[in-house]
Amino acid sequence: MIGELISLLYNQRMQPGGSEGGTGVFVAGIAMIALGFWFLFDSVQVVTGMHGWFSGLLGAGRGGMWNTTSMGIIFVPFMCGIFVLFFDAKATWAWWLTIIGLLMIVIEILSRIQFVMNSKTSHLLLMLAMIAAGAGLVLKGYRTDKKNGQ
Repeated sequence: MIGELISLLYNQRMQPGGSEGGTGVFVAGIAMIALGFWFLFDSVQVVTGMHGWFSGLLGAGRGGMWNTTSMGIIFVPFMCGIFVLFFDAKATWAWWLTIIGLLMIVIEILSRIQFVMNSKTSHLLLMLAMIAAGAGLVLKGYRTDKKNGQ
């Protein structure tokens, strides 16, 4: 069943509206999926955590070297690289130090991100059901009408 559906989609013989009214069902399914994901993402709040990847390694609470919540120390490689580049832009090691410092900053920022969902269980179930029902309608829009022999 799934293999036939994939081969039909791959060969592009199947298109929305395979049965009468199939295009409307397909569009309604896409709308339900989009609305379900909108409500799902709308109920999630993005916050930052206490420690990121590098700050967790350096923090004393986790066996690190320093007891700090401020992680300005991760800017040191980037700042040193920029300093040397303004002195001598041909220094290859300074370019690498700057790039590595910038990557450390990006990793620290991304590793601090946390997602908090503020939603009731019933609302979550409705959102997930809307996404699943929409996907079912999209596939139903591709189904051929067996009564008409299409």
